[in-house]
Amino acid sequence: MYTDILDEPRRQLSVIAKPLYQVTDWPGRVNQWRKETFVSHGTLTQENQRLETELLIHQRKLQQMAALAAENARLRQLLNATELLEDDVLVAELIGVSPNPLSHTVVLNRGADDGVFEGQPVLDAQGLVGQVIEVSPNSARVLLVSDPSHALPVQVNRNGVRSIAEGTGDLHRLQLRHVSNTTDIREGDLLVSSGLGQRFPSGYPVGVVQAVMRDPGQPFAEITVRPMAQLDRVRNVLLVFDTPVAGR
Repeated sequence: MYTDILDEPRRQLSVIAKPLYQVTDWPGRVNQWRKETFVSHGTLTQENQRLETELLIHQRKLQQMAALAAENARLRQLLNATELLEDDVLVAELIGVSPNPLSHTVVLNRGADDGVFEGQPVLDAQGLVGQVIEVSPNSARVLLVSDPSHALPVQVNRNGVRSIAEGTGDLHRLQLRHVSNTTDIREGDLLVSSGLGQRFPSGYPVGVVQAVMRDPGQPFAEITVRPMAQLDRVRNVLLVFDTPVAGR
């Protein structure tokens, strides 16, 4: 027969025993929390690594796209330059640069098999880069206008005054020597090849006069010129021919 006389003691015993159950269950709860926490941390770490890898891949793709865009822009500039030249031209690419800081020379991927010859003028989209000084079947070495051993007959485009532009060993600076203090040359004047050296055809842009310093106590002015060609970054150039070359 059922009696409720023991219900109250059972309830009291349950109340007393509940904290004990919670205490004895605490290690299991902690262990479960630890598993869930460390599993989540590991998952987050893996996710972060995956996202970092994807970010690097996308950054590389963006860099490649930027490089291609810059290359396309340079090629478009060259294409525009060829339309302004009356001579036959051949596009070449730089494949080497001299490691000697005192020698401003570069190597092109065109050679005798393409009709390249010693003394041939080399231009970029802005102006004269230099001249070919050595040719092999599939490559050519070019002396830049900035090399200290290079000299180029030029004239002021504004008035036809002639001079010689010499390299200084600085890719961003040429100089005019033995120019009288009274010669009409001004800052901002464009210098072009005069054609008198029988090496470069006349009319090719060479540089812009940056500074003219005249000392009354000296017979000659000091004139510095900024090259028109981007000698420190040029990648594609034009090899200029006076007449079309057979087979091209």
